Amino acid sequence: MATADQIKALLQSHVTGDEERFYATALQVAATEARQGHANLARELRTLVDEGRSDASSVRAGAKALGPIPVAQPRGELASLITAHYPHRRMADMVLSPGVQARLTRILREQREHERLRASGLRPRNRVLLVGPPGSGKTLTASVIAGEMALPLFSIQFDGLITKFMGETAAKLRLVFDAIQRTRGVYLFDEFDAIGGNRGLTNDVGEMRRVLNSFLQFLEQETSLSVIVAATNHAELLDRALFRRFDDVIEYGLPSPDLIERAVRAHLGSLDLTALSWPEVVSAAEGLSYAELAAASNDVAKLAVLDDAPTVTSSVLVDALRERAERRSP
Repeated sequence: MATADQIKALLQSHVTGDEERFYATALQVAATEARQGHANLARELRTLVDEGRSDASSVRAGAKALGPIPVAQPRGELASLITAHYPHRRMADMVLSPGVQARLTRILREQREHERLRASGLRPRNRVLLVGPPGSGKTLTASVIAGEMALPLFSIQFDGLITKFMGETAAKLRLVFDAIQRTRGVYLFDEFDAIGGNRGLTNDVGEMRRVLNSFLQFLEQETSLSVIVAATNHAELLDRALFRRFDDVIEYGLPSPDLIERAVRAHLGSLDLTALSWPEVVSAAEGLSYAELAAASNDVAKLAVLDDAPTVTSSVLVDALRERAERRSP
């Protein structure tokens, strides 16, 4: 039986991300069990440690070319500015128009082969602006880029970034760009119009103009291996100077009829869809976003499980789609 000190050491090493200490403590537990005559348990623990170290070595080897991946959340003042998580989403999880898919594929290829490009004096695309209506997949795209690149996704928290004190927001923005330079990852500025608004608007305030000027300067000087993703539902509100600072501006839209069918099939693939009238479904889904299609499909999937009815009928799916459409009505 593990001692109290060993249990505390295991927890402490897990919290701090000290992998080697975790495995060393686990081996101590195995030795304790062996001394107490629990040979089989001790052998199983040692095997698990060996397998864990082997798997971790493989992950590190695969990620080495991609740059360092942190194992802890941002700390200190950055903790109020950035949140981190480690997505496992992939391109296959998204339903995209051919044009958007091609442009994302190009970004990923340039990132994966960034060393070849830099060796030729070329910089891979790493500053991307995503524009489009709510629920069209912009935030999911940032998760997919992070997942495909095995990088952490850092989301910028504007409520911690923007303050009423002159100069303080720009100083905090510098901290964010210092982190972008120091730690490779995908950095998401969601609802980007909060700081990227047109400097010529009459209701603009001087402090926000200074913040935007600082952002433009930091973005221009940025030379990191990170990927910066800005997303907005209101491209018309953005300052025009921003567009040329990004390597790619990708426009998202509502799903076309063929993409509606693909999205529904992707979300309900485990159920029987042979009874569906796709023209009826597509008509009911017209004007809905990808997020709304996913929510309606999820409602139908839960109903199928609860009613033990694996065959989805057109009436059930259409009702769910219409309910989502009614929710967005004023």
